[in-house]
Amino acid sequence: MNYENIQVNTQSSIRIEGSETVYFDPIKITEASHDADVIFITHPHSDHFDPESIENIRKDGTVFIIPESMASDMKKVAGEPMVRFLAPEENLTVRDLKVTAVPAYNKLKPFHPKHNKWLGYLLEMDGTRYYVAGDTDSVKELKSIQCDIALVPIGGTYTMNAKEAAALINIIEPAVVIPTHYGSLVGSPEDEKTFRKLLLPGIVPVLKL
Repeated sequence: MNYENIQVNTQSSIRIEGSETVYFDPIKITEASHDADVIFITHPHSDHFDPESIENIRKDGTVFIIPESMASDMKKVAGEPMVRFLAPEENLTVRDLKVTAVPAYNKLKPFHPKHNKWLGYLLEMDGTRYYVAGDTDSVKELKSIQCDIALVPIGGTYTMNAKEAAALINIIEPAVVIPTHYGSLVGSPEDEKTFRKLLLPGIVPVLKL
């Protein structure tokens, strides 16, 4: 399973290059590449929604895919961006990419309430299914996900921790998993070691941070 086309900048700032170049939650991007075909935003927190980074990667025709609850936040993005709004479990096809919105929320913590309808995403591109979780606990809706490559948070505090993330991955069994959302604001390299140790044989963990 090819994963060399995936770059994790920091937190959950992810770039995937295929027939389209897509970004998830771009932050702290200083190079003006202007190469984004599609930009996915999971929720409006500043470590996931950074208008300055967006300006560095967007180009004419860039499509934004965001939670429907973020309509007012898009006023921070210059011009009149082309925006597609999604609610949890909705689907769309854009630029030959198949996209499913996945619920992303905390069960007991106050940081990402379910009623905000913030998102993770399932993306099918070039025959590969990617799951990018956003900020979420290991909630029941995630246990039926089918994907080839999963990118999930492991840092705890605001999301599932390393043990919870490993337990979820052992249920959905992607071929490859890339841990995210640790080593910057929350979490440490020890979380990655714990996560890796708890995975079932056959699931390939890849360190991208």
